[in-house]
Amino acid sequence: MGRGEVKPTETVVLFGLGGLGFNALQIVLHIGARVIVSDIRQELLDEAIKIGVPSTDAIPAGKSVQEFLEARGLFGKIDTTLDFVGKHQTFTDAQQVLRRGGKMVCIGTLDIENKIDMKIGVRKRLTINFTYGGQLRDLKEVLDLISRGVVQPRVETAGLEDFPVILKSLCDGKVKARVALVPQDA
Repeated sequence: MGRGEVKPTETVVLFGLGGLGFNALQIVLHIGARVIVSDIRQELLDEAIKIGVPSTDAIPAGKSVQEFLEARGLFGKIDTTLDFVGKHQTFTDAQQVLRRGGKMVCIGTLDIENKIDMKIGVRKRLTINFTYGGQLRDLKEVLDLISRGVVQPRVETAGLEDFPVILKSLCDGKVKARVALVPQDA
């Protein structure tokens, strides 16, 4: 995981199992790190369990991330957070649950602005990485993982004429992964 530098010995919290988050989950599992997943959609958490996340590491939809980790003795012991959501709540949770010297990787941008708690960041000496897109070498690595079946992207297809409906579904949180719009045959 390029920006996150996830290692097999780490415990990771991954927020958001949409298209990119689900791909990242597969990569983290391949690396061998422990990954705890959070999403507002239980069906996506169930899919994560089906591909290898222990059910005890899937935070039930609607459950507080901080309470879940506290109950398991993991609060403040997380090495890396991968935030594919970018909402105020996930950004706050990520800062709270990390260990001293932990890493936040921010990928999602659903809220335009989020706040860094300077006292937490300084006290814990957090590293915060923002990322958008990737480098050519990242693309080559991901395509290699896809060709070997390590990563199996979830992609639905729809016609270009379906764009308004797909956009509304995306805004309503009803798109599970990625949608590729393809033109009809002429």
